Amino acid sequence: MTTGPAPGGYQSSEDEKILHKLGYAQELFRAMGGFQNFAISFTIISILAGCLTSYVIAFGQGGPVAVTWGWLVVGLMSTIVALSMAEIASAYPTAGGLYYWASKLGSPGWGWFTGWFNLVGQIAVTAAIGYGLAIFSTALLNYWFDYPNSKGYVYLAYAVVLLGALVLNLFRITVTAMLNTISAYWHMIGVGVIVVILTLVPDSHRSFSFVFTETVNATGWGGEAAPTGFGSIVFWYVFLTGLLMAQYTMTGYDASAHVAEETHQASRSAAVGMYMSVVASVVFGFILLVAVTRALPAEIAAVDLYIIPTSWVAAMGQSWGTFILFICCVAQFFCVTASTTSASRMLFAFSRDRAVPGHQLWRRVARNRVPHMAVIAIVVASAAIMLPTLYNFFIGYYAGTGIAVIGLYIAFILPVILRYRMKDSFVPGAWSLGRHYRWIDAIAIVWVFFISVVFLMPPYSISVPWKDGFTWEAVNYAPILVGGALLLFGGWWVLSAKNWFKGPVPMGTEEELERMEEARLGRFEVPPEAAT
Repeated sequence: MTTGPAPGGYQSSEDEKILHKLGYAQELFRAMGGFQNFAISFTIISILAGCLTSYVIAFGQGGPVAVTWGWLVVGLMSTIVALSMAEIASAYPTAGGLYYWASKLGSPGWGWFTGWFNLVGQIAVTAAIGYGLAIFSTALLNYWFDYPNSKGYVYLAYAVVLLGALVLNLFRITVTAMLNTISAYWHMIGVGVIVVILTLVPDSHRSFSFVFTETVNATGWGGEAAPTGFGSIVFWYVFLTGLLMAQYTMTGYDASAHVAEETHQASRSAAVGMYMSVVASVVFGFILLVAVTRALPAEIAAVDLYIIPTSWVAAMGQSWGTFILFICCVAQFFCVTASTTSASRMLFAFSRDRAVPGHQLWRRVARNRVPHMAVIAIVVASAAIMLPTLYNFFIGYYAGTGIAVIGLYIAFILPVILRYRMKDSFVPGAWSLGRHYRWIDAIAIVWVFFISVVFLMPPYSISVPWKDGFTWEAVNYAPILVGGALLLFGGWWVLSAKNWFKGPVPMGTEEELERMEEARLGRFEVPPEAAT
């Protein structure tokens, strides 16, 4: 759909008209359809990445009960959060996404904190996804070529993974959109293949009673005879911290908002892509986790980050085990590539409004209409955030997942709080919750507050610290880093940013924006049909 011709013969699409009302010109290339928008969020959630690479968290902190029932609980709550966000995404379909929403619904201060928590969470989740892939790929390469799986070699694999994601994200959006489409089908078909293999190939399976009622407490809480019964307060504490596996997996669906400026009919497509990616992930993920848990061998070699690869090979032999491990590694590479895309668009948009140091650099757009400097910045920051894994790769990975969840969900919920506060004065877009926002938003707010507290708690016990001495193995670094972020961003706001950050900065009048777009089309030699 197009409106009347602009000066010079240029025609603005309906999507561009909406973007103009938000204050921005169409700088990025709008080439994604509704399914591709869904696909990028579905790819970043990646049930073949998050819930498998972090499976050890739920299994050691609750056991199969935390894996299966925990998945369903978190899946339901995440769907509610996604619905709350989808309504706002429909009203404001811009790459700035969450911080733009908070600025418009609240004030520049709300936008400032939302934006920085979103950016930190985006970098942390990209890093955690990439490092999870590095763990799985080193396991695969170890079986195939005796590649060492020590900390240094895992980080080397991680660097290679990030380099691959960087290169792919420097191509125009049509390439990454195509990869996300392939990825969506790869995930759905891959889950089916893995479930069939895990059902048919192993000689024995765990019972459904094991899958849905067995409990495990490998945290040290409760002492040597750690309680695992449902009547124990200690066990329920352990179980709640084990929800990190599912909640970490159910992140990244804000990507549908961040690529809104590259999506056709974004006011509806971004909203639908956001919540449907969560619903599809809950269904496919539950089927996968039941099959994975049933196929666990009777004797598990170790409860560590390699629990899935070693269990698969032990249960089925190296040929079948490495085959399905390969399926997972490909899916995880799609995932880290898509996460880099999403994070770079958020950095581009935040820099467009001058919030990030060096914003002139990060908001640059290459000739193929990709924010190339933002892509490079995200990859470098992701490499840096996982440097602690060179000291202890389990604790470093655990901290990365915790920071990702808390940072992202704080950013997710702040605009929802503001929308809930507006009540019926909120002006919806093409997709709306109607009056259901009242209970949906309220549940979402309570849930995010709850998990933010839970994931700041120590998951592992320092047993008799006055006797054995302090150990960093048991520390949850998330409170230190999240608290540090609050002090940094809060102090920065009070001392400086409140005087110059005014929220989203309009790029010009309607006529000026159309002239920018007309000039950009000529400069980049984009076919005229790309503007419609």
